Amino acid sequence: MHGLGNDFVVLDARDHSLPLDLAAVKLLGDRKRGVGFDQMITIERSDKADAFMRIHNADGGEVESCGNAARCVATLLMRENGKDTVSIDTLGGWLNAKTGASGLITVDMGEPHFDWRSIPLAREMNTMSMAYSHGGYDKPGAVNVGNPHVVFFVPHAEAVPLGEIGPQIEHDPLFPQRINVEFAEIIDRTQIRMRVWERGAGITRACGTGACATLVAAARRDLSERKAQIVLDGGVLTIEWGADNHIYMTGPATEAFHGEIPPSFWAALHDAA
Repeated sequence: MHGLGNDFVVLDARDHSLPLDLAAVKLLGDRKRGVGFDQMITIERSDKADAFMRIHNADGGEVESCGNAARCVATLLMRENGKDTVSIDTLGGWLNAKTGASGLITVDMGEPHFDWRSIPLAREMNTMSMAYSHGGYDKPGAVNVGNPHVVFFVPHAEAVPLGEIGPQIEHDPLFPQRINVEFAEIIDRTQIRMRVWERGAGITRACGTGACATLVAAARRDLSERKAQIVLDGGVLTIEWGADNHIYMTGPATEAFHGEIPPSFWAALHDAA
């Protein structure tokens, strides 16, 4: 599945456990030898929600939250149970989703967090406008929306050498759990162009949590309204930072294909080990 080109392999582990160690995740994520994805999503049973969503990046690392994947999982669950609302538990917190106009999915992404320890940062800093610079880009905002983000506001998002500077910022010692990196260009107060380097995945065509973080960081600095369209490489998400302090993300979810992983895949892993 994909959300605006941010693509996922979605596995259903509610009825049987899957032997998904680091090697299996990385091989599945290999676009030449496996299936290929930005993130691998495993749907598991939950005693509290309709399902638990586990998220691994293409490098094998497990992460807390993924907004585009939440829309995809919500679509599958609503199709399965015939409801127009579902709840999804994640390491980054509880998410509620519902269907909207034209088949779009709206997800309540919860409340943003701004304290430097919540991002987390390695040292105390004002997260609205950080005393930090890298490669000539400075004064970003930092937001945790279930996972950590740093947002730089730039005159021209397309001009940023994202593939070069993204991994450098991701691995900067200031970010002890690494960081998702956004470069945002304010088009007007209701439209923002954003490009993203995702922690553990690299450049992706869309990032739902990154869009949420970008809108919140912009609104905090009065660069935008509290509701705006975030224009990503893969399309547009509508993000609203509501009066209740919750972030609402609206966008599409698309199924590309489905299939089964053959026994030979697991045998190859065993032989490689």
